[in-house]
Amino acid sequence: MNANALNSSLVAIIQKKEELNALDYNDERYDDMEEELHDLEDDFNEEYGDYLEDALEQVHGKLRSDADILLPTAYVPNSLNGDHVTPDGEREGVWVESDEFPGVEMRLVLTANPARFVVLIGDQERELWKAE
Repeated sequence: MNANALNSSLVAIIQKKEELNALDYNDERYDDMEEELHDLEDDFNEEYGDYLEDALEQVHGKLRSDADILLPTAYVPNSLNGDHVTPDGEREGVWVESDEFPGVEMRLVLTANPARFVVLIGDQERELWKAE
């Protein structure tokens, strides 16, 4: 797998999300930009889906989580800034339960630079997998 190509595709999706989130729903460009984002996500899932789903199985194994594995783009954050918090104050990523950390709210995020899955636990971020 070409980790640089994966990261570039991931960055393109996140940048498109940033552009879309900067627009008002009433903006005449919104629908076209949203369609562009969906096309990028579809291409990403087609190109890297199997590879990233295997990675997610490893991550879920490390966490001892039996949560459903979603499409890789479900884990992509809305911003490259690394905050992993939406403007509404919501945590980004996909919520997962873990036998390793019972009762703890955790979220998985597929972040860029480099492409990697991280788990967010409170204010901590732990890398669980990195593209190579």
